[in-house]
Amino acid sequence: MKRSLFVKLVILYLISAVFMFLLLNTYGLKHYEQMLVKEKKMQLYTQALSISNDYMADFYNQNLSLTDLTAKIKAMAIMLDSRIWIVNKNGIVISDTAPDTGNNPIDIYSLDSDFLFQSFPSSSRLQEVLSEPMVSIVYKVLFNYQVRGYVVIHYSMEKIHNSSLSFTNTLNLCLLIFCIIQAIIFSILYFITVLPLEKLNKAALEYTKGNYSYPTTVNTTDEFGTLATSLSFMAGEIRNLDNYQKKFVANISHDFRSPLTSIKGYAEALQDGTIPYEMKDKYLGIILFETERLTKLTGSLLTLNGFENKGILLEVTSFDINLIIKKTAETFEGICKNKKITLNLIFSNKVTLVDADMGKIQQVLYNLLDNAIKFSNQSSTIKISTQEKGDKVFVSVKDYGIGIPKESINKVWERFYKTDASRGKDKKGTGLGLSITKEIITAHNENINVISTQGVGTEFIFTLPRTGGFL
Repeated sequence: MKRSLFVKLVILYLISAVFMFLLLNTYGLKHYEQMLVKEKKMQLYTQALSISNDYMADFYNQNLSLTDLTAKIKAMAIMLDSRIWIVNKNGIVISDTAPDTGNNPIDIYSLDSDFLFQSFPSSSRLQEVLSEPMVSIVYKVLFNYQVRGYVVIHYSMEKIHNSSLSFTNTLNLCLLIFCIIQAIIFSILYFITVLPLEKLNKAALEYTKGNYSYPTTVNTTDEFGTLATSLSFMAGEIRNLDNYQKKFVANISHDFRSPLTSIKGYAEALQDGTIPYEMKDKYLGIILFETERLTKLTGSLLTLNGFENKGILLEVTSFDINLIIKKTAETFEGICKNKKITLNLIFSNKVTLVDADMGKIQQVLYNLLDNAIKFSNQSSTIKISTQEKGDKVFVSVKDYGIGIPKESINKVWERFYKTDASRGKDKKGTGLGLSITKEIITAHNENINVISTQGVGTEFIFTLPRTGGFL
C-alpha cells in the first residue's frame, strides 16, 4: 500500500508542477505580454498628446524651430526609451529621434498608406525603416482646425517581451520555491497520513491471523488515533468473542460428553449382560435421566440460537401475572415436596395485570423457580412476590440457599456459566436458563437484577410494564 500510494502521490505532484510551469510560460507569458503592450500604448499615446500640446503649436507658429523641436523630442525619446517621429501632413518624417537615419526622408504613405490613419497601427510594413518589430501609436496634430501633421512614437516589442520574460522568470522562481515548499508539505502529509495507515493495515492483518494482542502503534490524538483505538477495541472484542467461542465449545463438549458417556456405558453394559437383569430398571432410569438432560440442553441451545438469528418475537397481551406465578409454582409441587421446600407466594394485590408475552414470561418464572429449587437446602422456603410501583410491576424470586460467590454474580448471565458449587450440586443443569431469562426480559425492554450472599441466599428481581400504567 505504501509504495503504490506513494507513487500515485508523486505522479500527481509532478503532473501538477509541470502543468503549472507550462501554463505560466505559455498562456501566462502571452497574456502578461499583451497586457504590457496595452499599457505601453496608452502611455505612449499620453506622451504624444503631451508633445502635441507643448511643442507643435509653437512649431507651426514658427516660434519653435525644427532643430529645437527635434532636440526636445529627443530628450523625451531618451526618457521614454522610444523612437519619435514628427510627420507632416504629406506623410514625410521631418524629425526623427533615431541616430544616423540618413539623408533620405521617410515617406510613410509610400510604405503603408493606412499607417497614419490608425491610432495604434501595425508596424509590420515599415520594416525598411524600423530595424525590429515595434509598438506604434499615431496622434493627429490639429492646428487651426486642420490636420497639420502627426506625432508617431515607436517602442520596441523586444523590450516588452524581455520585460514579460523577466517577470515570468520571477514567477518561475516563485513557482520553484513553492514546489519545494509543497514537496516538504507533501512529505509531512505522507508521514502523518500514509505511515499511520500502513501501521493500521499491518495491525489489521495481524488481527486476521488471530494475533489480537498486536499493538496499534499510532499514538496520536487525531482521527488516525481514534481509528487505532477503535481497531484495538475491536481486536479486544474479537479476542473476547474468540475466547467465548472456545469456552462455549469446551462447555458444550463437556455437557454433551458426560451424559453420552453414561448412556453409552450403561447401554453397552445392559447389552453384554454386565448389569444383572434385576438391576436393569435402575440403569435404564439413569439412561432416561441423561437423555432428558440432553433433550433439555438441545432445546435451550435451539431457543438461544433462534433469539440470535431472528430476534425474540413477542406476542404482547394483558394478563394476570399472579395467576401465571401460581400455575408455574404448581408444576414444581412434586420436587418441592421431595425436598420439603415451601413456596411462599406474596402478592400486593389480588390481581396484577401486566402487558407482556405470557408464554415467555412463564418460561422466565420456570427458569428462576427451577434455579431457586436446585440451590435451596432441604426444608427451606422460597418466596415469590409481586409489587406494583408506578407504571411497573416488580417480580421477585428469593431463595435461602447456598447463594452465589461475589466474584460470580456478574457472570451468571453468561451461557454455560456454572459456579463450582452448582456444577457439583446439579449435574442436570445446562447453564443456559439464566441466559434465556436475560434475553426474554431484555426483549421486553425491562430489567432483571440479582442480589446474592454466599451461604445466605439469592434473589432475582425483574420488572414488567403494568397494564394501564401510563394512563
